[in-house]
Amino acid sequence: MNGLNFTFREIQLTALESGALWWPEQSVLSVSDLHLGKSERFARLGRGTLPPYETQDTLTRLARDLEHTQVTTVICLGDSFDDTQAAQSIGEDNALWIAKLQAGRQWYWIEGNHDPGPVELGGSHVAELFLDGLTFRHIAKPDSSGEVSGHYHPKARIRMRGRTLTRPAFLMDEVRIIQPAYGTYTGGLRSEDAPLCDLMSPLAQAILVGPTPCLVPMPR
Repeated sequence: MNGLNFTFREIQLTALESGALWWPEQSVLSVSDLHLGKSERFARLGRGTLPPYETQDTLTRLARDLEHTQVTTVICLGDSFDDTQAAQSIGEDNALWIAKLQAGRQWYWIEGNHDPGPVELGGSHVAELFLDGLTFRHIAKPDSSGEVSGHYHPKARIRMRGRTLTRPAFLMDEVRIIQPAYGTYTGGLRSEDAPLCDLMSPLAQAILVGPTPCLVPMPR
């Protein structure tokens, strides 16, 4: 499994190819915007039919990251489910799978704008989490420092060998990291769009994820 090591506020972190953030010193894996149950919600609301395998695919990749990193703490940065009913309709097999992933680990579900209600799948449900100098929350706060968040599903596009490459991306500057969406059925906001440009400093960088994560100045 490939990853790119970087330093944020004197903390050594790794951006994994999957979009997960690994903090080896604290044995922490942070993932954002799983959006489990999105296909079920689309069908329920009559918004079209998506292939019903996104939950299994997302959990498969998460299981692979946990096997690779062997972390003892998992932080899900909000919008872990596409809405509260999607969490309640996740199905016995997937609920059991999540319970197995949680076994022997401290597991935090951070509140998101899609899933503000209680999550009845084990773990701790919190508005935000402060851990050894970093604050983990769903949506970035402009006046924060040492913050890790999600919500925006950032993507970055660059020109490479005469073609345009677009990938989910971590965005980071002197005070914050915004993680890409981890879920299988998730769109994204381009790094040059106003909400992200307004949040990130002129010195911000992007880590494009995928088989070979790469670090570039944040495209604007």
